[in-house]
Order: sequence, then C-alpha cells, then structure tokens
Amino acid sequence: MIEGDRYCIDILNQIAAARAALGKVGTTILKSHMQGCVTSAIKEERSEQAIDELMDVLTKFMR
Repeated sequence: MIEGDRYCIDILNQIAAARAALGKVGTTILKSHMQGCVTSAIKEERSEQAIDELMDVLTKFMR
C-alpha cells in the first residue's frame, strides 16, 4: 500500500485490522494452551511452573 502511494488513513486502518486479527489468533491459542497444557500441568502437580510460564506469556501478549 505504501509503494502504491495509498492514503495514509487507509494504511493505518489496515494496520489496525491486522493487529486485531493477530490479537484474536493469540487469544484463541492462549485459551487452548490454558485448557490443555496448563490444566495438565496442574493435574500433574506442576502448577507453580505452569502459572509462572502463563504469567510470562500473558505479560508479553498484553503489550
């Protein structure tokens, strides 16, 4: 779009749409991780490790 000399607002709208789409994908993957990996870790008495890992990824994801 930039090379095509498109209107700046159109480019910014596309960036916002891409961010929103990536956010939705990330949320879906995070939910799956919590339902699968985190749940399994808790059942296997590795909850502290799973929670620490989850907090790290949430901190990165929320930036």
